[in-house]
Amino acid sequence: MGSKVLRALAFFGLVAAFGAAASVAPAAAQDAEAAFFKDKTVKFVVPFGPGGGYDAYARMLAPHFAKHLAATVVVENQPGAGGLTALGRLATADPDGLTIMIVNGTGAAFAQLTGQSGARFDLGKFGHLGTVSASPWIWLVTPNSPIKTPQDAMKPGVQISWSGGGPMDGLSDGAAFTCEALKLKCKIVLGYKGSSDAALAVARGEMDAIYVSDTSANNYVKAGQARAIATMGREKSRFFKELPTIFEAVKLDADQQWLFDFRSTVENLGRILVTPPDVPKARLAYLQGIVKKTLTDPEVVAEGEKSKRYIDFLEADATRRGVLKVVNDLTPEQKKRVTDLLLKQAK
Repeated sequence: MGSKVLRALAFFGLVAAFGAAASVAPAAAQDAEAAFFKDKTVKFVVPFGPGGGYDAYARMLAPHFAKHLAATVVVENQPGAGGLTALGRLATADPDGLTIMIVNGTGAAFAQLTGQSGARFDLGKFGHLGTVSASPWIWLVTPNSPIKTPQDAMKPGVQISWSGGGPMDGLSDGAAFTCEALKLKCKIVLGYKGSSDAALAVARGEMDAIYVSDTSANNYVKAGQARAIATMGREKSRFFKELPTIFEAVKLDADQQWLFDFRSTVENLGRILVTPPDVPKARLAYLQGIVKKTLTDPEVVAEGEKSKRYIDFLEADATRRGVLKVVNDLTPEQKKRVTDLLLKQAK
């Protein structure tokens, strides 16, 4: 056998050895992380009080995370400042991977963008585990409203009153983006205690419209409390498949499209799962794998459907890209415009 052939065989043998070693290394790392979590206690933080939607998601998912981690997962409610207090704590928490949090990505991103006093964190620096759910949002009006389409609201002389809670609670800032983009004459009334209270005001005819997630909208429409006129992004809702999107209902110019697209990007942050910053890469990857395994499990998805805690999973990389697009990628002019629009609702 010639020397060239021997050298070639030696080379390919070396390549094969490196390949085998490379395949063993990730497996060994995964085994090490599994051993780390075994019999540990993982804190699953909910930055709101018990009984709400975020709390319900956490309590639904905690037993499944516990099973896959072979650990004890304890749900801990840490309400305060609309979720900002808990996020501030998480920003300086021990990066050992034993604390995870379910976060209102939309509210957190807007709080960071507008520099709210309680926003002592950078949403882009947390460890991102994935998105649990992100719903399209729907424009609802009173059941007997003369406004049948978005074009009706755009007619001269039409004024719309919107019900909202806080200045950046989803309801009011969603209405603000809609009014800005479509150049509507609007009055946004704050102070309603959540979407249920705000929807009741629409049902009673005290307010003309409300901007809510499709899951809430589905409940209100089925109860006869409101009527849907548009889905406020490019994607259809599972509950309103025949309802036009705002992009289908109105011929939008480039600026209007940007406003609605940006708003949709923020909405798509949804309910995200995060860890403190600087969790070791191998441990973060292991947790990301556990989250994916749980949230793509047909039994878990079915459990969510049954309890109306719907799962629309996005992987960690997609979640991170969405976060960075919102908090880091705006031009100074775009950031000022968004900030001014949001802060106007706080006055």
